[in-house]
Amino acid sequence: MKGETKRPFSVKRVREWLESVLSSGSGDQRRPIVGKGNESSVKGLHIIGDLAGAPVIKLAMAQGVEVIDYLSTLPEMKQPAPRPGERSEPGGPMDGVLDVLVVGAGASGLNAALAAKEKGWKAVVLEKEKIANTIDNFPEGKWVYAEPDQTPPKGKLWLDGTQKEELVERWHQIVRDNRIDVRTEEPLQKLEKKDGLFVATTPKGTHRAKKVVLATGQRGNPRKLGARGEELGHVYHRLYSPRKYRGERLLVVGGGNSAIEAALTLAEQNQVVLSYRGGEFARVFKDNSRKLDGAIAARRIEVLFHSSVKEFRSGETLLTIDRGGHGEERTIPTDHAFVLVGAELPVQFLKSLGIRLENEWEGSALRAALLTLLAFLGFCWLAPALGGQAKWFGLPIGVVPPLAGGIAAAAALAALVVTGARGDRWSWLGLSFWIWYSVYGIKYEKGGEFWPYAGWGYKTLSLFDRPWSFWYTVLYSSLMTVFGLRAIKRWGIDRKDRFQVWRYTSLLAFQWIMFFLVPEFLFQWAVKYEWVGRELAANPQFSEQGWRSYGLVYAWPLFVYTFLYDPHKIWVIWGVLLTFVVLPLFVLFHGKRYCSWICGCGGLAETFGDRWRHLAPKGKTALKWEVMGLGVLAAAFVVTLMMLMRDAWRIWSAADKSMQVYRVVADCWLVGILPVTLYPFLGGKVWCRYWCPLAKLMEVTSRLFAKLGLSRFAIVSNDKCIACGECSRNCQVGIPVMQYALKQDVLSNSTSSCIGCGICVSVCPMDTLSFGGDPKKLLPVVETTAPSTASHHVP
Repeated sequence: MKGETKRPFSVKRVREWLESVLSSGSGDQRRPIVGKGNESSVKGLHIIGDLAGAPVIKLAMAQGVEVIDYLSTLPEMKQPAPRPGERSEPGGPMDGVLDVLVVGAGASGLNAALAAKEKGWKAVVLEKEKIANTIDNFPEGKWVYAEPDQTPPKGKLWLDGTQKEELVERWHQIVRDNRIDVRTEEPLQKLEKKDGLFVATTPKGTHRAKKVVLATGQRGNPRKLGARGEELGHVYHRLYSPRKYRGERLLVVGGGNSAIEAALTLAEQNQVVLSYRGGEFARVFKDNSRKLDGAIAARRIEVLFHSSVKEFRSGETLLTIDRGGHGEERTIPTDHAFVLVGAELPVQFLKSLGIRLENEWEGSALRAALLTLLAFLGFCWLAPALGGQAKWFGLPIGVVPPLAGGIAAAAALAALVVTGARGDRWSWLGLSFWIWYSVYGIKYEKGGEFWPYAGWGYKTLSLFDRPWSFWYTVLYSSLMTVFGLRAIKRWGIDRKDRFQVWRYTSLLAFQWIMFFLVPEFLFQWAVKYEWVGRELAANPQFSEQGWRSYGLVYAWPLFVYTFLYDPHKIWVIWGVLLTFVVLPLFVLFHGKRYCSWICGCGGLAETFGDRWRHLAPKGKTALKWEVMGLGVLAAAFVVTLMMLMRDAWRIWSAADKSMQVYRVVADCWLVGILPVTLYPFLGGKVWCRYWCPLAKLMEVTSRLFAKLGLSRFAIVSNDKCIACGECSRNCQVGIPVMQYALKQDVLSNSTSSCIGCGICVSVCPMDTLSFGGDPKKLLPVVETTAPSTASHHVP
């Protein structure tokens, strides 16, 4: 606009850019934050079912039982509320109080109410529409499967493979038999807490309860296009009874399985146009894709790709179609239109209840930055008392007494914690940066610490005659162990998955043995007691370079020093074998599994970073960022070459400077400060995915093996995918696993940066994914005409 001043570097624009990067892991899988017992950020309000990530009916039912079991352990729930007919003080604080108010009469909500009834609790179920509304709205005759087969159903609700009509009728009967108080067509409008009790307001009155269980799901919130005329009576956002339409002109909008299944059913007796804004159906079951191709060939369905609804009108719909750079408009005769573009999280409703969602960047970025800076300045002013100097960029700033500096640092850090606890995500980012900048900035080297720790940080943290580098390794290994044991329980023990138990055990074993005991103790003992032989033990070129024992497992270019700084020939020989023989053979059979089974860098990501794995950046842009790894790999190669030429021919005096820059950038900032700072915000694989040169080298090698048909590593899928998205959500390297599963495409390093952690296999409720490395099995799957059941599974 005329007169408008552009501010490309404004604080607001910088914050918006940062938020777009830091929120890139949410995608369409954002959920409310829940803790123990599925408790939300509102104490006493518990979330179950689809909203809490239960991808199938059976698992949603289980959550209903589990939340009541958890609530029964709480002291305040030991004494049930007075039941009807029991004596209670009229008008007293507990008069008319419910033990549990359940919101939503679906699988999880009904099972929770039934479990509460068994506990003798007083409970009411609020439902804005009708019992089992989502299932009841399925097209007539749709089959509902009771997956996963190996998991028995929990609770009193009945579940077996059947048509939706029988399932709904059985559930109604169970509600009647158990006298569950379900208030249909009574939506929750407002929820607040008064005197320790929840007060729920509905159009028909109020309810007071000790606890609230939210089981509303998100399928009752169909996503809308926002097009003109979308509110007209012939435009629907659900398909109830497709076979009642005969000989009509119908428009279906959407590119997912619901839209395609609706189009296929409607096309049996109608003229159907399917409009989709994309250029291909990337998230469609393979069997649906086959059926759609047949319907298109038979001219029963016309598909319009790259098309969007501009306006719904009476009897027609105006579409805009992108024809590769130029648009055109087309009017489609329309008796009825079905907008089936998925459901969306009821954000406004959840917000109105005070519930926080994952990855929300609320708060003040500027305040967090200033508090973090104040913390650093405080330590700078404290430096003289610890043997350092109060300087900033070489300039003395010792105008503040050391004691005041310590107080300022403590106050700034406390403020970050307090504001973070109140929901300021920027404060947690600032605190995380301060912690890991301090850890790695001090570890860099004695006397070469980063500001403000220069000259005193390393010495101060070198306790009990052990250098800070030793205590850093202890801290690193301990952190891995604590969170590794939690990961073993989460993915291995709780899911009875031996693969994950062995994987995490392997990571912890390598960390403690190869990256702690060997370099810190065993190497010195091997030299002292001449376990390596008298000649090597007496050779200072070998015996005085115990730090090189990290190279026993860390190959070049992750351990870029393998061939540098006058190594003994035994290190050179092993370095060549490890990098160019052992690892390529390992990659041939296991892909990049080194990252998820062996590597200490990947080990911290897989353990400490595991709890935030769902926040890993996703989408095409995030995948493009992975090209940065090639840049770091190239830099490692160039620096190594320069250093070798310097040592061999005494040329390139700039080699030392280049090595110093590489060490600061790659070995400190990219492998330590930045990725570990970002673990709680971008998942644990920031370094491994975007900057690790060894990971990129293995990926290139594995991709070559895959394209040559030699690779023995891949993840394959059957036809049971239900598009729940759990595999993609939990992928630490942001691979859209679900798209591979839906199409039954092979997932290997020829098309992805998969590290073989197997979490996608473990988390799948349908046992869709599995490891398969036989090259003959990796050939394209021949399609058959056998009917698929995948599209009928119900999340």
